[in-house]
Amino acid sequence: MDQNASSETALKAITEGQGGKQDVINKLTEASQSDGDDSTFAQLLKNPFFTAGFGLAALGTAARYGTLGLRRGGELLRRRLLVDLEITRHDESYPWVLNWMTAHYQQQLAPVNAGKGVGMMEYMVHRLTPGLHHLQMKTAVSKTASGSEQTAFALVPGHGKHVLRYRNAFILVNRERIGKSFDVNGQPFETISLTTLYSYRHIFEDIFREAHEMAVQSTEGKTVIYTSRNMSWEQSGQPKRRRPFDSVVLEEGLSNKILGDVREFLDARTWYLDRGIPYRRGYLLHGPPGTGKTSFVQALAGTLDFNIAMLSLSQRGLTDDLLNHLLLNIPARTIVLLEDADAAFSNRRQSDGDGYSGANVTYSGLLNALDGVASAEERIIFMTTNHIDRLDDALIRPGRVDMTVHLGNATEWQMEKLWDRFYGQQDLDGDGKRRFIARAREVGLVDSVSTAALQGLFLYNKDDTEGAIAMVGELAKGVQAQRRLGNERESVEQ
Repeated sequence: MDQNASSETALKAITEGQGGKQDVINKLTEASQSDGDDSTFAQLLKNPFFTAGFGLAALGTAARYGTLGLRRGGELLRRRLLVDLEITRHDESYPWVLNWMTAHYQQQLAPVNAGKGVGMMEYMVHRLTPGLHHLQMKTAVSKTASGSEQTAFALVPGHGKHVLRYRNAFILVNRERIGKSFDVNGQPFETISLTTLYSYRHIFEDIFREAHEMAVQSTEGKTVIYTSRNMSWEQSGQPKRRRPFDSVVLEEGLSNKILGDVREFLDARTWYLDRGIPYRRGYLLHGPPGTGKTSFVQALAGTLDFNIAMLSLSQRGLTDDLLNHLLLNIPARTIVLLEDADAAFSNRRQSDGDGYSGANVTYSGLLNALDGVASAEERIIFMTTNHIDRLDDALIRPGRVDMTVHLGNATEWQMEKLWDRFYGQQDLDGDGKRRFIARAREVGLVDSVSTAALQGLFLYNKDDTEGAIAMVGELAKGVQAQRRLGNERESVEQ
């Protein structure tokens, strides 16, 4: 007898009044005993509290924790089998990896034919490798020697997920932009994540080694020019071809004197450190405009295999704190070129049409950045100025400026060297050079014209020695007119 039958019998007996009181109790007891024979799950389903929702909530909780356990188990398995490497945009290797991915992608596009030194399995793997499917266009504009522009287009990995095959390992690459925020340089926050099997984790070192070698090869034989942008140094344009050291003609023996001093400083690092002397060297190049101050620094950097970080003290927005920050974070093997050193001493009360009152770098700020407590070491600084008389003696003392060099107008020796560089192949017997120097003496051009103006004369008369000699008089008149204009301007300023 099941539960329903027993209960109905007991209720019927009570309703019809059959039997005594004891009989009714016995029938209810039998019905209760028959209920205990049912399964627990059936009893739960018939329980009104369970079916009201409490039991379903318990089952949902159990399912949720079961799913969470599976997810945690999957993450644990992933950590055991895979390895991740993250590179942020602020890391120096970020552009290296992007360029390496581009070059690797171009290699994957190269056709591979089975049977020509390539096995069938490798051929099939090459065909089935997914490659890059999210690309960006990178445009580079460069100028040729004739002045025309050349535009080159290249595809670089875009944002999204990519799959690369490097040797025998497959790498999942995820380039992701984090939010819509930008740093102080206007660059968005981005990361590149590389994921591969844990057993292939050693290939990351090989990838970075290849990426670094590619970066070095791109600047080999060239000079990188850095300029300040907001709070950091950034590469300005494409690396420039190294300028030959003898292309800048200074006074006799002066170029080699500066070069020898710089090399002696580079070899004396231990000597400085053993004696507790700050390991830094400062040079001041002063003289009229066009005498080769900036050009010489560029030629010197090329000879030493250094780069150049250019900074003008008259730059708008440059403050004492920013100057000190930039000098503390100079790229490795880089010469710092501080132009217009006298700008920190100029009259800041003079305002232009926009209300700008000159440079924001103060005299004390410049001194502290060069030789203060928080100033950087292991650096070479070249300062240039056209007005050394505006500089204070405290700036020129050793420790801040260790060598002061005057670059004046072209001497007779410099004129001869420049003539040989431009017309050495045409004027083999030297007759044109002698007539040119004689004419320059006659019109008073010696020691009165800059090497830049003299070079401009030679450039205008390419391979034409007679034309260069004929224009000496005109060049002398232009120099005299420019000198008068400069004298009038100085008298007005005074």
